[in-house]
Amino acid sequence: MDQFLSTADSALRTLFARPRASEASPAHGSPEPQLGESDRRLSGALMRVNHVGEVCAQALYLSQAIVTQDPALRDSLLASAREEVDHLAWTRERLDALGSRPSLLNPLWFAGAFAIGFGAAKISDRISLGFVVETERQVSEHLHDHLGRLPAQDEPSRQVVARMQQDEERHAAQALAAGARELPVPARLLMKAAAKVMTATAHYI
Repeated sequence: MDQFLSTADSALRTLFARPRASEASPAHGSPEPQLGESDRRLSGALMRVNHVGEVCAQALYLSQAIVTQDPALRDSLLASAREEVDHLAWTRERLDALGSRPSLLNPLWFAGAFAIGFGAAKISDRISLGFVVETERQVSEHLHDHLGRLPAQDEPSRQVVARMQQDEERHAAQALAAGARELPVPARLLMKAAAKVMTATAHYI
C-alpha cells in the first residue's frame, strides 16, 4: 500500500505540480535569445515534445519499480526516475521561457507509458530492462534530431537537449549492464511507430 501511495503521489506531481530539479539547468546563466516568432514557436514545439518524453519516462520507471521483486533493481529504477525529474523541470523551464506550454494530453501519455512499462515488467526483469534500453536509444536519436532542428541562436534549449541526450545514453548503458534482454524486432518497430504518433501529436497539442 505504501508503494502504491508513493507511486500515485509521484504521478500526480509529474502531471500537475511544477517539478523541482536537484541541480541547476544546463542553460542556467545563458542569456535568453531574441527569437523571431517562427523560431520561438519551433523551439516551443520541440521542447514540448521533449517534456512529453520526460512525462513518459516517469511513468515507465515508476511502473517498472512497482513490479520488480529485485530491491537493487527497484532502487536503480527509482534513481533513474529522480534524474528524469531534472529533465522534466529543465524542459518545463524552457517552455516557460519560450512562452509555450506542456502538452494538453500529458495524462494520456503518462497512462499509456505506465501501462506499457507495467506490462513489460510483468514478463520479466530482463525484458523490462530491455524496454528501458530500447526506449532510451530511441529518445537519444530523437534528441539528436532536435539538436539539428532547434534554432542555432536558441543556445539555452540546445544545452538542455545535449545534456539530456548524454543522460539517456547513460541510462541505456546502465540497463544493459544490469542484464537487459534485447527486444525482438517487431516490438522495437512498434515502439518506433508509437513514438512517431506521440511526437507528431505533442508537437501541436
